[in-house]
Amino acid sequence: MNVTLSTLLLVEDDPNDVMLFRRAKDKSNLANPLQVVDDGEAALAYLSGQGIYADRSLYPFPALMLLDLKLPRKSGLEVLEWLRQHPGIHRLPVVVLTSSKESVDVGRAYDLGANSYLVKPVAFDILLEMVKALGLYWFILNEKPDIHLSQGE
Repeated sequence: MNVTLSTLLLVEDDPNDVMLFRRAKDKSNLANPLQVVDDGEAALAYLSGQGIYADRSLYPFPALMLLDLKLPRKSGLEVLEWLRQHPGIHRLPVVVLTSSKESVDVGRAYDLGANSYLVKPVAFDILLEMVKALGLYWFILNEKPDIHLSQGE
């Protein structure tokens, strides 16, 4: 039996945070493939299947997006707002994973349709537990929404 694992898209511009996330993902035995983009415009291109992301065999549409807020080119909030305005893909679960604890950021993210808001932990062992919990909840327990990709998405 060939099981295709759902892809996780990490939108993060800090290479150290990406490296720590990859390490936590590997140590948590989360087998889902990870794709990483490092700015808001690349996230939009990935989600819409444009440019280098047009080949969905290489860049599958994600089942979950982890989104930093403080990104170059377009902020995480702009990415979230764009996503929620696109029928067919607007149901993609989005977990904001950021260093901001500012209540205005939390509120705005939820207003724009974030499914969850997590503050990046400083300690690696807490990040590891967070990644384990994310994998269990979003890829095993959670019922996935229907997402209808149109041409170019």
